[in-house]
Amino acid sequence: MSITAGVCVANIYYNQPILKDIAHQFNVPESKAGIISVLAQAGYGLGLFFLTPLGDKADRKKLILAFMGMLVAVLVGTTFVQNFFWLSIFSLLTGLLSVAAQVILPMAAGMDAKNRGRNVGIIFTGILVGILAARVFSGFIAEWLNWRWVYGISAAMVLACMAMVQFSLPNVKAGFSGHYGKLLVSSLIQLKRFSVLRRTALLGALMFGLFCSFWTTLTFHLSGEPFNYGTDIIGLFGFVAIGGALLAPVFGKLADKGNPTRAQLFAGLMVLISIILIKVFPHSVTGLVISVFLLDVGVQATQVTNVATIYTLDATAHSRINTAYMTSYFIGGALGSFIGIQCWGAGGWNLVTWQLLVWSVFALVVVLFRRNK
Repeated sequence: MSITAGVCVANIYYNQPILKDIAHQFNVPESKAGIISVLAQAGYGLGLFFLTPLGDKADRKKLILAFMGMLVAVLVGTTFVQNFFWLSIFSLLTGLLSVAAQVILPMAAGMDAKNRGRNVGIIFTGILVGILAARVFSGFIAEWLNWRWVYGISAAMVLACMAMVQFSLPNVKAGFSGHYGKLLVSSLIQLKRFSVLRRTALLGALMFGLFCSFWTTLTFHLSGEPFNYGTDIIGLFGFVAIGGALLAPVFGKLADKGNPTRAQLFAGLMVLISIILIKVFPHSVTGLVISVFLLDVGVQATQVTNVATIYTLDATAHSRINTAYMTSYFIGGALGSFIGIQCWGAGGWNLVTWQLLVWSVFALVVVLFRRNK
């Protein structure tokens, strides 16, 4: 399940290192080629709200297989696409169907209540490794073969994962019997039902906003003075982040032991320390490596603990609760990317790090508020 979730979600991020190649292939400006990334993210956001709630209404195994089957077809289409318009359509559909990963997550949470946090941590590790490794994989394949091979190979990987899902996962009966419109409304109602969900959604949005703001602007920082790194060297920082992602299950276990607040507080402090290091040592490679590791561990630990916590609320509404949470999470990420880019343009890395510090302090305040409740 972890491998399948990672393989699915990675498809959203393959395009980022190869936008220049795509622009050259279709003879469009790089600024126009950038719409490919936006459409993939937009598709994922639409899928989160409109498709993932179906996990409470349909057999989750069949739903996962249906999304993945359509995703294979779209990836094959992307491999052979001959004009930019259809590439844009396929990018939107790729994001939309990659939400199979977000059907897998609540399915894993409902399979073993005793080890829910550990299981969620394992799935999230797969998702995070998929996100972080996608850029490295895509750049390497495009450099040695061609950007189209990225999607062809991905189609084969998704197909292989479909076989694993078919032969290893159980069928899970639906817990919601209402119509589709009622299902969507019910997803929003979950925020009203549970104060814990509202707090974790806010905390998740702040942490992912900080995370996206950092990674969006880090490329600009490392490509300029005094580093002057190329994209290959910048991509290596993703391996440091993957190391942090591998620790996610540890915090899932803490949530299982009844210490989610302690895990959140520890994670929040790690993020704060990482931002302080970036502020104090902005031009130190060692400082940046340590900061990347601490930041990623802190953000992912927060996320895993959040998800393990919200899945204790109502077992019959896991997919709808996940929809409410993850929609807030990605809104935070989009806002963080936008603010980070604006800060970079207005004041460079110095202003970027100040706003990162603000995000981290707000997140810590939310944790402390939760602790006092």
